[in-house]
Amino acid sequence: MGQCYGKANPATENENTTTTTTTIADSGDGDGYLPPSSAAVSAFPSVKNTPARSPWPSPYPQGGGVGGVTPSPARGTATPRRFFRRPFPPPSPAKHIRASLAKRLGHLNPPPKEGPIPEEEQVLDKSFGYSKNFGAKYELGKEVGKGHFGHTCYAKGKKGDLKDQPVAVKIISKAKMTTAIAIEDVRREVKILKALSGHEHLIKFHDAFEDSNNVYIVMELCEGGELLDRILSRGGKYTEEDAKVIVLQILSVVAFCHLQGVVHRDLKPENFLFTSKSEDADMKLIDFGLSDFIRPDERLNDIVGSAYYVAPEVLHRSYSMEADIWSIGVITYILLCGSRPFWARTESGIFRAVLRADPNFDDLPWPCASAEAKDFVKRLLNKDYRKRMTAVQALTHPWLRDDSRAIPLDILVYKLVKAYLHATPFKRAAVKALSKALTEDELPYLRAQFRLLEPNREGHISLDNFKMALARHATDAMGESRVLDIIHAMEPLAYRKMDFEEFCAAAISTYQLEALDRWEDIASTAFEHFEREGNRLISVEELARELNLGPSAFSILRDWIRNTDGKLSLLGYTKFLHGVTIRSSNPRQR
Repeated sequence: MGQCYGKANPATENENTTTTTTTIADSGDGDGYLPPSSAAVSAFPSVKNTPARSPWPSPYPQGGGVGGVTPSPARGTATPRRFFRRPFPPPSPAKHIRASLAKRLGHLNPPPKEGPIPEEEQVLDKSFGYSKNFGAKYELGKEVGKGHFGHTCYAKGKKGDLKDQPVAVKIISKAKMTTAIAIEDVRREVKILKALSGHEHLIKFHDAFEDSNNVYIVMELCEGGELLDRILSRGGKYTEEDAKVIVLQILSVVAFCHLQGVVHRDLKPENFLFTSKSEDADMKLIDFGLSDFIRPDERLNDIVGSAYYVAPEVLHRSYSMEADIWSIGVITYILLCGSRPFWARTESGIFRAVLRADPNFDDLPWPCASAEAKDFVKRLLNKDYRKRMTAVQALTHPWLRDDSRAIPLDILVYKLVKAYLHATPFKRAAVKALSKALTEDELPYLRAQFRLLEPNREGHISLDNFKMALARHATDAMGESRVLDIIHAMEPLAYRKMDFEEFCAAAISTYQLEALDRWEDIASTAFEHFEREGNRLISVEELARELNLGPSAFSILRDWIRNTDGKLSLLGYTKFLHGVTIRSSNPRQR
């Protein structure tokens, strides 16, 4: 299911020991096809947490790095966990993750061999409703991978469309489904694999079966090994040109998943398989055991993923699709330099590094890397998720840009246009001024998105254009994630039309622009346009209403308004563009 768990060595657990030898299990359920050596080399522990309330909303001070946290070569030995007799200051995220693992699995230690069956296990419904004739349709072969919940085997079809065709079968043991959460994880994984279809870099799902002992998930067979193995075979890193080929495939399939309303939540080199041993073989994204459907304005709160790839906002228990983008940033960093951007000896240390440390771009080979490559990785590894590029935007970044390559539809455009349509006239005037300050680097992405909406001959789009564009790219997953609900929130567009200039104003993100080195120049130029076309006299009370703030904010807002003419200053303009940030919008309790 995409998780790794450490098994403590009983011989070393005593009061006089501060460390525990840890055996890191394969991070998947076997669909990673790890040879024995790779399992030890990867050693990227996975974590998952489910309590609804965060025991440490934001325990770490802002800024600064973590002493001693430096990049480490991507190939290394298993990283042992450390168990300290006194808690870390600040509190350790790993402590709560271990507790949540116990809740998800029912226990972290092996169950007793004798004694009564726990009452909770007796009432669990382990019937999935899948076909029960697996043995009649497929002939199992050798085991090719092993994980915590089960293993993956080679198989061959006996009848039907897959007769004599090789396939991979992920076999998940029902005996190890000791909690309702674990059962739901399996059910959701199959549902996502069924719902997602049609992308060249997505593992192809064939069918699901069950019997009294196991669940069998039948998928296409990928015999080229993991991306991790290829990284290691190259000495830990890729050239920029070779890395681009890999990153393009990753971004393409992740953009597809995000448009369908699916967040993967466990992106790492182990979860990308090559279709064959050929050097130019395509990759496939696998292991949706930790994935989930997510509504357009939803924030998730369960800690899930692999420690080295987990995004800061995941640790803060309020995240969405941007967490996948962070993971892609970590993968790209490793591809380009052979080191992890965040590393420590313990899980807690890794989490502190993710929250507080900055990636190292000073040591070799970064001084020799192109400026575009460094900017690309930095814009993926921004700790503020609002400032990260989306997968589609990353495809149009100067490091990867290719005008001949088709660009997919970006769900972010729908979210931003929806917000624009519900904004006040004063706010729309402010973002229109900002759009006029855009440079040529921002326009290829916006032009590509506008073309995908297929404007009419006069160059206008309406609500119907947004509806049809989504419908053209829809899979069954859109129904599960309720992505189409966003159309209902765009109803104001049913009574008007939008040209490219207004589309640019509606589809830009102030936060993403603020992440650019030239943000100050963009903001100054935009303010000049705003002064000429949209800035007007505004009172503190009216500004507070615009931002949905109470009287307690009046003292702050006064600094945004010039005493001379009662209009917004440059500071007030940039602050007003941001609006009010609600940290957790519609969090889902799990």
